[in-house]
Amino acid sequence: MSYAIIGFGKIGQALAKAFARKGIEVFVATTRDPASFTSAAAAIGPTIIPKTLAEAVKADIIFLAVRFESHQDVAKALPTWQGKTIIDVTNAYGVSPEALGGQPSSKVVAQAFTGGRLVKGFNHLGAAVLDQDPAVHGGKRVVFLASDDDAAAEEIGALAENLGFSPIKLGGLSEGGLLVQARGNSWGRLIFKDLVKFD
Repeated sequence: MSYAIIGFGKIGQALAKAFARKGIEVFVATTRDPASFTSAAAAIGPTIIPKTLAEAVKADIIFLAVRFESHQDVAKALPTWQGKTIIDVTNAYGVSPEALGGQPSSKVVAQAFTGGRLVKGFNHLGAAVLDQDPAVHGGKRVVFLASDDDAAAEEIGALAENLGFSPIKLGGLSEGGLLVQARGNSWGRLIFKDLVKFD
């Protein structure tokens, strides 16, 4: 299984650190030349591999850690996303419900990635929190996942566990998933909630 993070701002780098802590290789890409962020990737760890966008989208599982407005630019990188799982880490705060056709933002993202399986996840934590080791006082930091594809949610749940998090599935994108999606100028109720689960 291969992994990529598209977007290498604060959230992208926080996700990269989660992979680095576990020694798991992950491609990182932006729309810029990889040379422009090679040193930032190297500072995180040897398993963080800078790539062009065209190379990174060849991965099986792709974290979409760009601004919501940029998701369509990434979606154009492939004619079909068949066989790939996209984790939507975007937040559409400030985007009017009308601009989204009244749909949850993750539904709009899912439509852009034709053929792909979409899971909303890892977006409810601020970068400074996501950046930290998810092992907290003997528990594990919670990440919420929502998807209309149960198998995809299971797959990303297993990845979240491998990265040291405790995944909690919220159901479909239009159901529990609304709790982790911004709508207009309001945040979903679970966004910014930093929870730790103890077994």
